[in-house]
Amino acid sequence: MSEKNTNRNCRFVTAEAVRAGHPDKFCDQLADRLLDEHLRGDPDTRAAIEVMAAGGKILVAGEVTSKASVDVERVLKQLCAEVGYTMDELSTDGSLSLEVRLNSQSPDIAQAVGEGDKLGAGDQGIMVGYATDETPERMPLPVVLAQKLCRRLDESRIPWLKPDGKAQVTVLYQDDAPVAVSAVVVSVQHEKDAEIETIRREIKEITRKVIPEKYLRPGTRLLINPSGRFVLGGPAADTGLTGRKLAVDAYGPVAHIGGGSFSGKDSTKVDRTGAYAARWVAKSIVDAGLAKRCEVQLAYAIGRELPVSVEVATFGTGIVPDEVLCRAVRRTFDLRPAALIRELKLRCPMYAPLAVYGHFGRADINPPWEETGANETALLLAVLMNLKE
Repeated sequence: MSEKNTNRNCRFVTAEAVRAGHPDKFCDQLADRLLDEHLRGDPDTRAAIEVMAAGGKILVAGEVTSKASVDVERVLKQLCAEVGYTMDELSTDGSLSLEVRLNSQSPDIAQAVGEGDKLGAGDQGIMVGYATDETPERMPLPVVLAQKLCRRLDESRIPWLKPDGKAQVTVLYQDDAPVAVSAVVVSVQHEKDAEIETIRREIKEITRKVIPEKYLRPGTRLLINPSGRFVLGGPAADTGLTGRKLAVDAYGPVAHIGGGSFSGKDSTKVDRTGAYAARWVAKSIVDAGLAKRCEVQLAYAIGRELPVSVEVATFGTGIVPDEVLCRAVRRTFDLRPAALIRELKLRCPMYAPLAVYGHFGRADINPPWEETGANETALLLAVLMNLKE
């Protein structure tokens, strides 16, 4: 870049996103579509669905305890049609084998978790939520830009553009504020007769529509299909697996990564519910003006209702000490799984759209954990009460 980085508080942050046809995201979407289908028929469904896709083989495995019956092949065909693959394109020779190995939830786990208002955590685990005021989405700028770029590519419907691909955005920060995009890397699958010059020109046009002009510099590097040819893609080219894009699903490299992935899991699994709760809390703190940046960590034990730990970190941006915020969080939020499932409406079939373009900062979906208005006043009052004590 032409901009000189003389400030000692300069740093670069890079985030990646992947398109809907990426093999791992394809698997995440299939798992969450299957979960949604079960929830439509039975809101009390317990599920932990894993999907693996590799060269003509789709394996759907894990556990499902549900009154609903779901046609896995039908859901797979619907996903292919919406992402842009034909069933034949999931392999190199047009053959496809679908294997389903779904068992019921272990009775040992079921009795430990329980039901109703006494529902305990479905497993032990550590969950992380993060928020920052640097974007309207309360998300890190490189994450927002990478996800928007992948979405725009998927929505472009360029004739030669195939469904697989990914984007990577590097942002220069000065004094913790984003000031410029230093590099953008985009790799897209394409028809075999597409010219590389055409690919780079048209993708560069899309990129410049996504990246705000104020962040572009003369030295901003745009690397489009740096490998050159990218014809074979999706599960035919590379193995896909659920839960392998944790940073893409969350906050990139900016926040810590929790212990588990989201897709395919029902709301008794705190890997999912705890992560949504931690984001809800962190975003509420930032939206209330109590901090510019906030990370919340929750930890649970299987079968227990209350988290075994709640930690708040504001990286020196909080208007009160972190320990005061932590006490205010405990006073304001009911972090028991049953309460979170109720407040965040987590038994609803809403997960498939979240399986691509990230689970947080989604203004297009506006899931309940992004709605913080009711918490802001309560948090401020809790902080005042803690300061008086």
